[in-house]
Amino acid sequence: MMKIVLLVLLSLSSLTIAQNTSTQRIQNDYLLAENYYREGAYEKASQLFNKLYESSTFNTQYLGRLISCYQETSKFLIVEKILLKRLEKNKSQAYLYVYLGYNYERQLQLKKANDNYLLALSSLEKKTVYGGVIGQLFREYNLLDRAILAYKKTMALNENRNYNLQIAQIYGEKGNFGKMFEAYINLIDKNEKYLSTVQRYSSQYITEDPENETNILFKKTLLRKSTSQPKAVWNILLSWFFTQQKEYTKALIQEKALFSRGANDLAAFLRLGKIAFENGSFKASEQCFNFIIKTALVENERILANFYLMKIAIATENPETAALFQNLFKIFGKNTATIQLQVLYADYLTFQENKPSLAYTILKEALSSANSKFDKARIKLKLGDILVFTGKFNKALLYFSQIQTQLKGHELAQEARFKVAQTSYFKGDFDWAKAQLKVLKGSATQLIANDAVALYLKISDNEPVDSIPSGLKQLAHAELLAFQNKNDAALTALNNLFLKKDILPNGLIPGEVLYDDALFFQAKLLLEEGKYKKAIASLLKIIAADNQGFLTDTVYFMIAETYYTELKDTTKAQKYYQKIIFEYPGSIYVVDARKKYRAVRGDKR
Repeated sequence: MMKIVLLVLLSLSSLTIAQNTSTQRIQNDYLLAENYYREGAYEKASQLFNKLYESSTFNTQYLGRLISCYQETSKFLIVEKILLKRLEKNKSQAYLYVYLGYNYERQLQLKKANDNYLLALSSLEKKTVYGGVIGQLFREYNLLDRAILAYKKTMALNENRNYNLQIAQIYGEKGNFGKMFEAYINLIDKNEKYLSTVQRYSSQYITEDPENETNILFKKTLLRKSTSQPKAVWNILLSWFFTQQKEYTKALIQEKALFSRGANDLAAFLRLGKIAFENGSFKASEQCFNFIIKTALVENERILANFYLMKIAIATENPETAALFQNLFKIFGKNTATIQLQVLYADYLTFQENKPSLAYTILKEALSSANSKFDKARIKLKLGDILVFTGKFNKALLYFSQIQTQLKGHELAQEARFKVAQTSYFKGDFDWAKAQLKVLKGSATQLIANDAVALYLKISDNEPVDSIPSGLKQLAHAELLAFQNKNDAALTALNNLFLKKDILPNGLIPGEVLYDDALFFQAKLLLEEGKYKKAIASLLKIIAADNQGFLTDTVYFMIAETYYTELKDTTKAQKYYQKIIFEYPGSIYVVDARKKYRAVRGDKR
């Protein structure tokens, strides 16, 4: 009995090995055939695809590739023979008429081609099962109108089919954006689960500019649909659309409309408020957070909303900021629920009020009462910042290192590592800074990764070679002084970097990377100090040294903004906005530049 069982097991094992070997061989043949096909070696590819097709005649991928190889080598009669033979066996496979029609079209037999295309389309009246395949084949052959017809006909005959996504994409390929948006919105109308898909695809065409032609088309199409068939999903889509255009107040109106319909989740208001804040739209942001405070049933939501209101107060230099903080601590107390608020208060005391000792005391008390390791990490990050502010680098590095050890892999640990790198840079320890930044360049957190790359490149491009001074140490010290709110001292250090022979034998020279970096930093400090004309002078030196550098569009935008916002010189502002629009059309500033250019020119919306 045991012998029989053993024989059966051996037979099964042999069969499995044989099947695996066969599968692997087919896979290898397919990969080789694909490689030949992509390299244009159609004769070699056709031999392999023919072998694959004969072993698996139901595989349409093999058939499609085989047909294409034969057509590329003008073997149209072989293609015709294969297709007619298959249709003779099974006429229900109506998608084959598209292959056949295109085979005739390649031979310029247009009547035969058209007849076969019509056979494929008319087959849908009896059976819609191949509707998607027929539409896709027409699309692959760039027969876009026929593809749309196939998809629409299939949907009309079978209400369970939904090809609005494919139809929308084809209209996009044709440049018919009005029809494209109409199809996308119909897709949502039929099934709301496609909302995020439509947002993703539509975002490729929608810009920040409300006057952009595709933006106007999208808005008109959506409003027309929302008027004829009111649904909550249209408010969601309108809120998203206005957010893309940075029209946050309009987005807020849509969110309020949704809330009045019975939505009880305030997450959308929080998200919108944060986006508005990050983009400097403080009024709209404030309205979002005030709405949360007014309607929230949970205290934590009110605390979080107040946290962002305090960030707005700091950003807008509200003279009542200190009193507002104290009022919030009276209402909510200083406890684990208000850790973020306490950390923000400490930051405000240090960097706005120049009271680091008081901030340090507040945070030490918060640290002793914090329960969460994440809250402790947030407090330690700010304690480290305060210690750097007061020049106590080693103690700051100790706090940052503790976070890295305790929260390995977490975003807070990555932020702590960046602060180690930044502090080391301030100290002039460039090798250790670069070692930390190398790790962070691959950070999952985009903002940290970007900052890490920028600092790494600054050090790599400018660090001293063979002990010859490059000026990087002096620039790093100037940046430290600015971090410590000692802008006058930082500006003096920068001026010395340009002028003093004892720092650099020839001073900084136009064309050097550090020359641009130092001037750019100098301009930022001068803008903070309200010395706008001097800031513009520094920025213009960068352009004079290299008007094709990677900072050029940023520099032009800064100059334009300074003339427009601070100096109220619309003529000069217009000149620099115009430079961005026409000379740097791919710039991230081009949308804002276009808006401001229209504004200073007096265009009416």
